[in-house]
Amino acid sequence: MTAPLDQTYIARHRGILSPIAPLLESFIVDFMSIDPKVPRVDRITARAKDPDSFMKKTQKMNKDGTLHYSDPLAQIQDQIGARIIVFYLDDVEATCARVMKYMTVAEETVKEPESEWEFGYFGKHFVLTLPADVVPQDLDPQSAPRLFELQVRTLFQHAWSEANHDLVYKAPQELNSSQNRRCAFTAAQAWGADRVFQELFAELKQPP
Repeated sequence: MTAPLDQTYIARHRGILSPIAPLLESFIVDFMSIDPKVPRVDRITARAKDPDSFMKKTQKMNKDGTLHYSDPLAQIQDQIGARIIVFYLDDVEATCARVMKYMTVAEETVKEPESEWEFGYFGKHFVLTLPADVVPQDLDPQSAPRLFELQVRTLFQHAWSEANHDLVYKAPQELNSSQNRRCAFTAAQAWGADRVFQELFAELKQPP
């Protein structure tokens, strides 16, 4: 008899994903520390996807009413997720260049609003091959996920995304017009702050 999906994932989370995550974090820290001045990194984290979040994602629907994931354990690619949070916009590109040098890229996506008149989530997402070096020796390599997700964001992109996820994504009911406008206002402020600090950094780093 096959175990229910939630129980299967809880066992996977405990026995496979959680032991791998800190080793993956250390792996990323190592190659990002080769030149600590460029890019300017605030933090690097890696974590196993929470079972509740995993089960919620399995319920994602297509427009035709069918489930998006027919085989969630094989298809959901962020069962292990990592983040690199950097200071300035230029650091995003420098980070992505280093990631592409040291990792095997399966997919690269720029996340941004569809229209230039909109503000919302910005970030760079990669789906990368999980390095064999981060799988503990006492685990069967075949039991480890083949891929993991890496997000690269600035501090302002990260702060806005985390607050928006907590307030909007988890909201118990649909936001009204005033609430949506206020969220859009904060997104525009974060977008503007990123560019102002990037400009200031470029100006102040120039020789007198």
